[in-house]
Amino acid sequence: MDKTTFTTPLGEACLVTLTNASGASVTLSTLGAGIVAVNVPDAAGRLADVVLGYARPADYLADGPCAGKVPGRYANRIARGHFEIDGRGFELAVNNGPNALHGGPTGFQNRLWRLVETDADHVIMDYTSADSEEGYPGKLTVRATYTWTDDNTLRLDLEAVTDAPTVVNLTNHAYWNLAGHDAGSVLDHTLKLRASKWLPTDDTLIPLPGAPAPVAGTPMDFTSAKPLGRDIKADFAALVYGKGYDNCWVVDGYENGELKAVARLCDPASGRTLEVRSTQPGVQVYTGNWLKGSPEGKGGAVYDDYCAVAIECQHFPDAPNRPDYPSTRLNPGETFRETIEFSFGAV
Repeated sequence: MDKTTFTTPLGEACLVTLTNASGASVTLSTLGAGIVAVNVPDAAGRLADVVLGYARPADYLADGPCAGKVPGRYANRIARGHFEIDGRGFELAVNNGPNALHGGPTGFQNRLWRLVETDADHVIMDYTSADSEEGYPGKLTVRATYTWTDDNTLRLDLEAVTDAPTVVNLTNHAYWNLAGHDAGSVLDHTLKLRASKWLPTDDTLIPLPGAPAPVAGTPMDFTSAKPLGRDIKADFAALVYGKGYDNCWVVDGYENGELKAVARLCDPASGRTLEVRSTQPGVQVYTGNWLKGSPEGKGGAVYDDYCAVAIECQHFPDAPNRPDYPSTRLNPGETFRETIEFSFGAV
């Protein structure tokens, strides 16, 4: 375990690197509880960093892509920045078209988290969000525990407690390129999702009324592995709205608290694979459609659109306004608990 500090406008932040028995490593940041590097082997044993990140650690503050960080208090979108709890309305900052996105301009991704504990294989961080911060009710304390195993699995356990009824949706927003963070387009990567339904949206990416739609016969079908780029330019409303994939799929067989296989990403050139497991009901897949113009990448890399893919396990967008969706409400005396696992391999 190696720890360094860096300066941000918010104060001193920490970078912690965990290295396992094989020499594979991850680097984590207390700025936004972020993943800033993941070095894992290809089929020939060669290590490469497979997560997008910036040359200057402070550039993670207020970056548009939310690279590698934990957005909150509510990841994804809430329609018109409005929701109600027990008949009382709450207004949020509108920062994505007409909607609230990722908890607002100063969401959890743009806060310094407290480094609680470090060890050879794990890092624990927490953050306390004040009542009414970004418009959300209740004082919320959230904890992120990252664990790095000898079999190259990065596990993220997320917990939160509140002193008043509120809404919570937490994920990690890492962008993956299994050929290496600086290797260019990922549209030749293949993706398989354990998801036979998805959530159609309006042109602001808010889910439409009604039940989830079957993926069968549409470009949204990843029930069998296919290249990300195969259908990305199809004349299909969802792909036109987002200039690519930026949509939420419904995880098949979801059961509250049960860890399920969600996704499998593969780079045919390097042979690297990424298996994603989660306890959450949805997975937002975003093909980096607007990455052009990102801060300078690690090693001077220039990131362009479609040079990485985010696989964000989470609850559904706009769930606070959708009683037909799994609830994102958290009450005093309850604990929000969700897990995401990223397991790296090679074929």
